[in-house]
Amino acid sequence: MTGRPVRALPVTTSPEDVEELLAALRAALRGDGPAIAPHARGRAPAPSAGAGGTLGDGEDAPADPTAVVVTTSGSTGDPKAALLPASALLASAAASHDRLGGPGRWLLAVPPHTVAGVMVAVRSLTTGTRPGLCDLRDGFSPGGFAAAAAALAGTRRYTALVAAQVRRLLDAGGAALAELASFDAVLLGGGPVPAGMREAARDAGVGLVATYGTSETCGGCVYDGRPLDGTVVDTAPDDRLRVAGPVVARGYRGRPGDPAFAASPWGRRFTTDDLGAVSDGVVTVEGRVDDVVVTGGYKVSVHVVADALRRHPGVSQAAVVAVPDREWGARLAAAVVPAPQARLDPTGLRRAVSVELGPWAAPDVLVVDRLPTLGPGKVDRLALRRLVTGTPDRPDSPPPGPARDPKGAR
Repeated sequence: MTGRPVRALPVTTSPEDVEELLAALRAALRGDGPAIAPHARGRAPAPSAGAGGTLGDGEDAPADPTAVVVTTSGSTGDPKAALLPASALLASAAASHDRLGGPGRWLLAVPPHTVAGVMVAVRSLTTGTRPGLCDLRDGFSPGGFAAAAAALAGTRRYTALVAAQVRRLLDAGGAALAELASFDAVLLGGGPVPAGMREAARDAGVGLVATYGTSETCGGCVYDGRPLDGTVVDTAPDDRLRVAGPVVARGYRGRPGDPAFAASPWGRRFTTDDLGAVSDGVVTVEGRVDDVVVTGGYKVSVHVVADALRRHPGVSQAAVVAVPDREWGARLAAAVVPAPQARLDPTGLRRAVSVELGPWAAPDVLVVDRLPTLGPGKVDRLALRRLVTGTPDRPDSPPPGPARDPKGAR
């Protein structure tokens, strides 16, 4: 069966928008309403979602309707739209509640057009509850979170956040941190856990659960390194992580036969762009394929370099990208956001990374007020590259950068 429409659904965290999202999602899961393509109100839906059109051959099934068309972050400039069938969304919600200790009330504190926000809505629908709302229309604030959390009643309570939100709540202390610690579990997604955050959360009594997943797997499908029940994670020959099982998307909108999706003994399988390892059932994410840069003959992970910067006590946030270099082929450049009242010395930060990881890993450092983002926890790497180079991306005209000797000191 083909031809079911795809409805563009603009959403915010306003009560009216979330109510409309819940109603549309309920109908989409049953299959008697259109598939929905949520997007941020005030922004046009991504063209890849094909909103306003109809689902094509292989994009829907009578017994398992495609309920949500969710756009990937597009952090590398190629956003795609994952087709999430009802079975995958419901399987993810059930497996999440099983892992966390049972159904509970959810606080929606991430944008509802993201896969994390959609899953908060799905989990709420499966438990017959409405999510609490942390209003993000004027940005995330510890005070707003505390008020929304205090108003959320329930014997078990959960929420999903990204690292920047958790950091702000840890730094705020007081009522905001007390409310954070009152949740039975706080799912942390959207990227790697910053250095020291687990320990700080544990010391504050926060039940942090680090999740790994993608839009193509209904968001987090690995909790604290262990796949949810029914999900199987292994590695491809090139060390990319592969996820198989009931939570995997049907494929991409308008991209039939995309090689990232394949059949497996455990159901649909998705090959990610994340490098990692699986040992004794524990999944370790080591960075993205395009995070590994060859500079001056050395392989360097931008993820490892960013972690080294974040360990500096004066750094609140850090992101690292590779930029072209005429002599080295590529060099690393970083944007860092200082912690409150901290004064950062770019040369000192560069020297610290050089000492810890080697001179070839030392990035050029730019201190900024904020990192460019595409959404919660997702750094816009194209915008970041433009920021650190001061020029548009032009592979044919790379910025010169400082002269360096390959495989030598910088």
